[in-house]
Amino acid sequence: MEPVRSVARAAAIVDVVAGRSPEGARLIDVVEATALQKTTAHRILATLVGLEWLEHSAESGVFHLGPKLVGLGGEALNRHGIAEIASPRLTSLSRLTEDTVFLSVPSGTEALCVDRVLGSFPIRTLTLQVGDRRPLGIGAGAMALLAWQRDADIDLALATPSSSHQYQMTDMASMKRSIQITRERGYSINDGGIVPGAVGVGVPVLNSDDTAVAALSIGAIASRMTTDRMNTLAELMRTEATLLADDLRSVAQRLSPPSIRRLLPPLT
Repeated sequence: MEPVRSVARAAAIVDVVAGRSPEGARLIDVVEATALQKTTAHRILATLVGLEWLEHSAESGVFHLGPKLVGLGGEALNRHGIAEIASPRLTSLSRLTEDTVFLSVPSGTEALCVDRVLGSFPIRTLTLQVGDRRPLGIGAGAMALLAWQRDADIDLALATPSSSHQYQMTDMASMKRSIQITRERGYSINDGGIVPGAVGVGVPVLNSDDTAVAALSIGAIASRMTTDRMNTLAELMRTEATLLADDLRSVAQRLSPPSIRRLLPPLT
């Protein structure tokens, strides 16, 4: 029975961490919620971090859901998740623009691509695949997610090393200027920063407190991305982003609080 009890304890700890998203859980939070001994909870937490089911910040001592668990939970997420809910919005944008549309959500200090709809234009810019991760701020969707967060969360994201080491972030002062420009413009632009010759435009899907819970972005070859067209694309995406935010709130009204916490940050 010991293996079964260990699995139950691990599951209980994951539930505690998930239930405290997006702030995360400390060791003391886990101990208080599960009534486990501190040494037992610490040992299980360390094992879950080693399996990449959880992530641990040595600086803050806080645990968050890890990338492996996010990947394993992808199908469960889509059961009532944002990718399923957003699918008509992505399809509509792709048909209107003929370009590829991406849906990204925040995952810790990274942006996770959870859906992609290919456009009909003969030359496609496939800069992201479903499941790809980028540091917040690196890429059109990732910048849209970052720019519309609380200032304290932006500072934390910029100060936290990313597991996506292949993408180099500029210095913090430059990122802060880019965030300010993005906010003033109303949408993000990635001008060949990931793939030369490919330009991306992104907008946030906003919560009721005007923070981003997701982002829509469109990628195309640079010759298609004139300033006028980027303005047009941004307007189209903002319309769909507003509708998607309404869809998410409607779904949230029918879900239990734990389900909502697993789906996204608070929607109401």
